[in-house]
Amino acid sequence: MKKISVLLTFLFFTCNMFSQDITGKWFGLLNVSGAQLRLELNIQNQDSIFVAQLISIDQNNAIMNIDKIEFLDLNLEFSIEKSKISYKGTLKDTIINGIFFQQTKFPLNFQRSPIKKKTINHFQEPKKPYPYYEEEVFIKNKKDKIILAGTLTLPQKEGKFPAVILISGSGPQNRNEEIIGHKPFLVISDFLTRNGIAVLRFDDRGIGKSKGNFSKATTYDFSNDVEAIFKYLQKRKEIIKNKIGLIGHSEGAMIASMVASRNKNIDFVIFLAGPGIPIDSLLIMQTEAIAKASGLIDDEIEITSKLNFKIYQLVKSENNLDSIKLKTKDLMIKFQNDNPDLLESLDEKSIDAQIQTITNTWFRYFIKFIPELYIKNIKCPLLALNGNKDLQVIAKENLSAIEKILKKNGNNNVIIKELDNQNHLFQECETGSPSEYSEIEQTFSPIALNEILKFINSNIK
Repeated sequence: MKKISVLLTFLFFTCNMFSQDITGKWFGLLNVSGAQLRLELNIQNQDSIFVAQLISIDQNNAIMNIDKIEFLDLNLEFSIEKSKISYKGTLKDTIINGIFFQQTKFPLNFQRSPIKKKTINHFQEPKKPYPYYEEEVFIKNKKDKIILAGTLTLPQKEGKFPAVILISGSGPQNRNEEIIGHKPFLVISDFLTRNGIAVLRFDDRGIGKSKGNFSKATTYDFSNDVEAIFKYLQKRKEIIKNKIGLIGHSEGAMIASMVASRNKNIDFVIFLAGPGIPIDSLLIMQTEAIAKASGLIDDEIEITSKLNFKIYQLVKSENNLDSIKLKTKDLMIKFQNDNPDLLESLDEKSIDAQIQTITNTWFRYFIKFIPELYIKNIKCPLLALNGNKDLQVIAKENLSAIEKILKKNGNNNVIIKELDNQNHLFQECETGSPSEYSEIEQTFSPIALNEILKFINSNIK
């Protein structure tokens, strides 16, 4: 689902008398949803008034002047009024250990020496030359009049093979579903092709070499893209046309369910962290799980959940865009006034940014999505995998919902598996928090890969 981002804006700092010299340069590394941002904190004493800057090294060395600072009894605090950013830390020896806050909390320590980004060895990423045939393809979606670009891999150039289409999750994704340096679809494609399965992975519309406008597309539009690719594969002489399946990750599983529900020639479907419960409920659970993992207290989580619930219901029930924007803003302001300590980060700018997000075309369709309406019509074999440490699509609730829907409608050719110690990206992990994603060298669990292959082989005999 959607990635978390932190916007560091321009700030100013003043300060009180320091009990110990805090001036000079300090360096920190902020980990935000797997992304690493190197920061430089520069504090100068000018006529007994401290002036400081925060430099975001990995954002083109953006210089941010800081607004307010206090250093007393080895405790450093600073805050940024406009963007509701704050920091609290304690100086011990030559390290400031602290917490950075902007809508959520992130550990952030400063030290005197520059920090290098941690280099991650993505050991599963295959290197060319590959022991199989690879072809770049361009496919026309006649319904929406756009061209989709992708890569088709075949075990060898000649012959006939079963095939799968890889369908990426939320957000603009290229054919490798590339995220924070990992390329999970490249790893999956390589593994399956080495084991006799043809694979087609593609750039989302408007991304990479694919044409179209991603920002105006909905989940339904993406399902049209997959359907066009499915029809293309059926016409390829190297593909066994009645042995084509779909593998969808996260929102990609929703798209797969839509395509499979209206195309009886789909041979099998694989959900990777696919939703089974209504999306508004899923997002509430997701927010609560990630907030808890980030260290927010129960009161903060409860307040946020109540606000999100009201906003989601509003977006689902209202059709007038201007009305949604106005009522959402009123809701946010009221909750902020009622809970000034917990919701202090909701300034005018952040409110407008959030309203922009929840009123875009994609989100308004997405929040109303009910997976059951499509899953219940899937008659082909289905494998649903989920990591038990997935904080974005909670395994227990979603897997049980998928199983219940399919069995209720007579599809007993269903395998449901919850994989131990795996996160939303199917990496073997410690906590499942998105902040871990970039720290893990593994791109995609071999256990999950083998479950996928075993299921495919059992359905193409």
